[in-house]
Amino acid sequence: MLKRVGNRELSGKTEIFIKEASFPVPFQPGLEFNSPVHGNWNIVHTGMLVPEARQIYVCADNCMRGVVLTAAEMNAADRFSFVIVEEKDLLGGNLEDVTIEGVTDILNRLDEKPKAVLLFTVCLHHFLGSDLDRIYGELEERFPEIFFMRCFMDPVMQKTGPTPDQKLRRAMYDAVPERKADPECVTVLGSDFVLDESADICRILKKNGIRLREAPACKTWEDYQSLGEGSLILNCYPAGKFGVQQQAERLGRPFLYLPGSFDYEEIETQEKHLLELMDQHSCGKNGLDIKTEIRKCEEALSHAHQIIGDTPIAVDYLFHPRPLGLAKLLLTHGFQVQSVFLDSISPEEKEVFFWLKENYPELMLISTVRPEMRVRPRQHSGKILAIGQKAAWFTGNRNFVNMVQGGGLWGFDGIRRTAQLMLEAFNEEKAPEDLIVRKGWGCESCI
Repeated sequence: MLKRVGNRELSGKTEIFIKEASFPVPFQPGLEFNSPVHGNWNIVHTGMLVPEARQIYVCADNCMRGVVLTAAEMNAADRFSFVIVEEKDLLGGNLEDVTIEGVTDILNRLDEKPKAVLLFTVCLHHFLGSDLDRIYGELEERFPEIFFMRCFMDPVMQKTGPTPDQKLRRAMYDAVPERKADPECVTVLGSDFVLDESADICRILKKNGIRLREAPACKTWEDYQSLGEGSLILNCYPAGKFGVQQQAERLGRPFLYLPGSFDYEEIETQEKHLLELMDQHSCGKNGLDIKTEIRKCEEALSHAHQIIGDTPIAVDYLFHPRPLGLAKLLLTHGFQVQSVFLDSISPEEKEVFFWLKENYPELMLISTVRPEMRVRPRQHSGKILAIGQKAAWFTGNRNFVNMVQGGGLWGFDGIRRTAQLMLEAFNEEKAPEDLIVRKGWGCESCI
């Protein structure tokens, strides 16, 4: 007779009290439900951040459907091309030739060649053991004026290594050349959104007379290549760390990972490390007044709590990479956070997970991908404040904060902005059936 050893069995439920949850996966993995919430960015949205570039996908038509529709919805079909792979291409063993000739045909038909091509190979290339070096080498010989970025759409690999998103955030910066470091410039890479002008990083750099370069702000190919001028390279978004750290090493620049946080001590430590590096490389050392920043955060949270009161709050992981950190901040300031929608827990939130487990054991964790969520009741009596699109959809709520992936929030200012966004959501209803179905929050949408 088999007997389970070690951690207890994962929950097969759709929701579980945090006191009963396992780290880092609280729910039983398996068949997944895909909700109609599409505000999160995918590889098409992120790839479009490279100016004057074209994306080319080489895959079967079934897989092609989603990326084609993404490009079309964001009105970027003019920067998107594809090569359809058919069964005969697999049986003939010539997928390399199909890829090379298909891409060549696309580029030869263009009146104006792109500065770069984000070429996405797929699962089929892995299955057949395609020679990717041959593919890229041949294309680079045929089109020496074009920079080819090695990108992947291979979701079968995302459980065993870097995800397609992580690999893209590395490949898209391969085109940033080595340049002389400018001591009066700092570069932020790896994010889909520019930082808010009032974000702590922006204010610190401005206070020290240092320019900030960010990938999402680039409008031209020259702007994009100028990202390499930063004397420091920062990354604030977890999915970007894998690639940006490698690019910093390639460019010979010091790297600093500064993920968004809702913890006062962590933010203070992050800003201290930033100032130390700036002092070494950029002659900048004037930081923010931490006591004043914290006092303003406390005032903003207190004001928000006076208005929101005991209204139940639901948080989701799509709003910010640190949903448990946000839940802790709000709970310790009197807010009634009742649930957090997530499917796994980031290693960065391990400490706060166990803190909540001990101090707020009745906090409910709710899956977003369990198949049962498809038929889970979405109507609730009374008002609920949802922080994030998925929390809004699963609670059937019209009072919600409409933001994904942390937006441009960072630092103490990010905490105050979150409190402000909560107040706006509490006071003004939105139409989730219109907003959350649009792909890529912040992008153009033709629907």
